[in-house]
Amino acid sequence: MKKKTDEKLIQIIKAGSRKSEPAFAELIDRYSERLYWHIRKILISHEDTNDVVQNTLVKVFQNLDKFRSESKFYTWLYRIGTNEALSFLKKQDRNSADNLDDHLQNLSQTLEADEYFQGDEIQEKLQKSILMLPEKQRLVFNMKYFDEMKYQDMAEVLETSVGALKASYHHAVKKIEEILKDDII
Repeated sequence: MKKKTDEKLIQIIKAGSRKSEPAFAELIDRYSERLYWHIRKILISHEDTNDVVQNTLVKVFQNLDKFRSESKFYTWLYRIGTNEALSFLKKQDRNSADNLDDHLQNLSQTLEADEYFQGDEIQEKLQKSILMLPEKQRLVFNMKYFDEMKYQDMAEVLETSVGALKASYHHAVKKIEEILKDDII
């Protein structure tokens, strides 16, 4: 049986037929794991990630009729997921009186206690150094290094230029190298 394209599944969903629910389920099944790990790299916490993924999927379902197919579906999905994750972080920051050092310490402790983290000491140091990056650099680094996303796709997700993304990635790599070289963590 031939697998339906994203475009075909979206057409089925937009048509509103009785095949809409299975088509949406197939579309989400295709990307849910990648979306989860993308958001997880932003939020660190499994529970927070699950909440944000659910919010993202609800928004996608509610707004699928607005998707114009000018971009790839997964970049549109990632953009919504990224925005939801960043909004969650901003809300969390507003609700928290902690300073930045306390926040980084909490993220680091969450990483260490995470039952899903299977890394050795080097991987743990890399993850902690990534946590020390500014938000945008961390996001760009994760998308390029771990998700192996093309700069053009990242530009669509983050709504910025390819040049700015390349610069952010370069700065992120340099900062990580310095952190690891200086053994700050």
